Amino acid sequence: MTSLTGRALRLTVFIGEDDTWHHKPVYTEIVHRAHAAGLAGASVFRGIEGFGASSRIHTSRLLSLSEDLPVAIVVVDTEERVRAFLPQLDELVGEGLVTLEKCEVMRYVGRGPGPDGTDPKGKKSL
Repeated sequence: MTSLTGRALRLTVFIGEDDTWHHKPVYTEIVHRAHAAGLAGASVFRGIEGFGASSRIHTSRLLSLSEDLPVAIVVVDTEERVRAFLPQLDELVGEGLVTLEKCEVMRYVGRGPGPDGTDPKGKKSL
């Protein structure tokens, strides 16, 4: 597990839910590549309404029935690691918005086996 405290960089990628890369959702590819690159973590958030550069509003409201809802992928790690990951986004993000923001990590603790070999849910680790 990556240790992370103090100054960090937050990468946010805003794309459409229907954006694909080789028949897979782009957000899935970004998360898997971030994991393979050893980044501290990545999360995908599905929006209920929004618009981007195309100015077309996408919404989950029943009457509109938009399928291509906004999605945000958020990655936080050291500035060096995040910036090293950026070239991978060049080939994945055709349409969308990529932002970088400085942030401070106050706490970053993962799940892991306790001293008795159990995980936080009380199950024995293999």
